[in-house]
Amino acid sequence: MEVKSEAFSERIIKLHDYLLNEKHEKVISDQIYRSGTSIGANIAESRFAQSDPDFISKLSIALKEANETCYWLNCLGKRNIIDQQGHQSMLNDAIELVKILTSAIKTKKKNMAKEDDNSER
Repeated sequence: MEVKSEAFSERIIKLHDYLLNEKHEKVISDQIYRSGTSIGANIAESRFAQSDPDFISKLSIALKEANETCYWLNCLGKRNIIDQQGHQSMLNDAIELVKILTSAIKTKKKNMAKEDDNSER
């Protein structure tokens, strides 16, 4: 999860630079920069969460940011600001992060429920 999010952040930074320098697109480039790099930052923060609910909260924020990044990528693709191949490639990476984060959150919640059940016995 961390490795994928870091690699994705690098792609987002390159996309941001391309959008600013080649396409002169500031608004969306700034938005996608914030949401796309925030995914990895929140995953990194989750490593040092103070509790299981805090861990879930950090990953949930990362999930929301990944979803927002998908939105901005689709805006760029629909307006033909980026080519379809680049759009699809980045969107696939973002969707993969959404799936990984969703799975991690569900697994942690499931494990927490099991721990609660075991402590009540």
